[in-house]
Order: sequence, then structure tokens, then C-alpha cells
Amino acid sequence: MTHALGTSPRPIDSLLARLRVPVISAPMLIVSGPELVIAACRAGILGSFPTANPRGEGELEQWLTRIEDALAQAQDSGEATAPYVPNLIVHKSNTRLDSDLAAIIAHRPPVVITSVGSPAHVLPALHDAGIEVWADVASVKHAERAMAVGVDGLILLTAGAGGQTGYANPFSFVRAVRAMFDGVVVVSGGQADGWSLWAAQALGCDLGYMGTRFIATHESNAQPEQRQMIVDSELDDIHLTNALGNGLQTNMMRKSIVAAGLDPADYGVEARPFTGMSGLPGDGEPAPGPKRYRDLWSAGHSVSGVKEILSVAEVVDRLAAEYEEARSRTFAR
Repeated sequence: MTHALGTSPRPIDSLLARLRVPVISAPMLIVSGPELVIAACRAGILGSFPTANPRGEGELEQWLTRIEDALAQAQDSGEATAPYVPNLIVHKSNTRLDSDLAAIIAHRPPVVITSVGSPAHVLPALHDAGIEVWADVASVKHAERAMAVGVDGLILLTAGAGGQTGYANPFSFVRAVRAMFDGVVVVSGGQADGWSLWAAQALGCDLGYMGTRFIATHESNAQPEQRQMIVDSELDDIHLTNALGNGLQTNMMRKSIVAAGLDPADYGVEARPFTGMSGLPGDGEPAPGPKRYRDLWSAGHSVSGVKEILSVAEVVDRLAAEYEEARSRTFAR
């Protein structure tokens, strides 16, 4: 399945039209668990989590079942819920790729997000199961490669995205991709309110990708100190490094680096790699020193727009009100 620029309706459009606001609660290592995904879907946005988060044998299957059962129960009570969207890391370092893929296909969500590599290996099986594939990309070249293998959507990692980030200006990146692709386009980076979502749609995006905004929610798996640090940080507190994210450019909270006893100046864009453990649950015995993900926390430029810790439902309520205000003011001119 390929997409050239055109005007024909897309199969996914009917699903997108059902969302309360055009948002994906972005998949975040450790932070995104079943509670966050369920709350996002019940609030009317797409909820996502990395399939790497459930660590134990059979735990991914348990997560998928738990999410589906909770959403089915909500629907039986008359709620309108949005779907969940698993995130599959397709890099060769993911030794669980085939088993994670099999679990996803068994549950058949409408969409899978692929990250850190080409989705070519997993795309045929997902398409055969009727599942759309949205690939995250950080350059026009990578977008073209993903289009060539037949993805249905592209998630554009732009400058300012939390965690593993891109370098491109979102205005230029979105317009370059939209000029050649009529599939789903999602922009990641710098969005914390409904105004930015409206701006993203004006650019030609279908959805905004929000991670940082949902770290500071009661349903996230973030540590209390991590949630509060999001609230207490500003854009200038975000530190870009390729030393703390397995060699990939990563946006981190400077305050978490300092709190871990490290000097941010030692971990810049061209710095020596950090050799500490990942800190993901199940990744070996505890060892001295800070851990990636557990002690060194990611966030994006949108921290400036996060002022308090709320429930997911409260965040989506605000996004919806801001989005409607931005839309109304645009058409009132």
C-alpha cells in the first residue's frame, strides 16, 4: 500500500473524525503504562505505549488484554472511547520483536507505530492483519524510505520533541512531507496546548504527538519528582545530547542530569557516551550510579506549557477548550 498525493478519502479518516481532539498520547519508555493508555482513550484521544515497557514473559499480552477489557467495559457503559495504538521498536536490538509482533497481530489494533528503524520487516504481516503502520521519521530521506515500503502514516520527529528527537524545523518538515504524501501525518515536538494542535492542522497534519504534556498526569508511571520537574522546568532547561540516549540525539531535562550528580556540560551533542545501565524494569540487578530513563529523564521543549499536574481527562478537557478557541478565533477574522 503506497500513498501519492491525492484527494481520495483514506480508510483511517473515519477513525480520526471520532477523536475529541487530534492527539496521540505519545509512547514513552517507563512512563506509558496501561493506566495512561486507558485514560487517554477514554478521554477521546489515541493512547500509545512502547511494547518494550511490559518486561516480563507474557506481560505484553496481559497489558493488551487489560487495555481492551477496560475500553470494552467503558463502551458497554455508554462511553465513546478512542482506540489504543501500540508502539513497536523495530531496531535489531529489540530481541523480542517477533514475539511482540505476534502479540499485536493477535489483538489487531487499528494502527501500530514503528520506531527506530525501517518498518519493512513487520509491515507485510501487519497489513495482512488489517493493521495500519505509522512510522516515525526524523528526516525527509527517512520519510521517503518509509513511503517506499508502503507505510500508511508518518510521525515527524522535529526539533524540540522529547526523548529521541529530530533536528528539522516543523514548518519546513511538515510541508515537505505533505507535498509528496497524502497518508496520515503526525507532528512530534513542541506541542502542549490546543493552539499548537490547531496550528499543526493548518500546516497539513492530521494529529499532534504529545508526550511531555502527559508525563505530568496522575495516570502516568512517572515518579512524583519527575512529574514535578516537568512543571518546574522551562524550554531553556531542556538539554540536547547524543550521549544519554544510545547515541541518538535526545532531549533531556537538565535538572535531572544535575540531580543525578552529572555535569550537563560533559554530555552534549558530541559528547562521550554514557555507560550506565538503562534502568528499565527487569534489566538486571541494581548497580551504583544513575540509570537512563529511571534517573535521567526526557522531556521536550513543550515543558514551558505544563503548569500543573492534572488527570488525563482534565488535560484533554483543556486541550479541547483551547483547540476550539483557536479554531473560533481563526474563523472569526
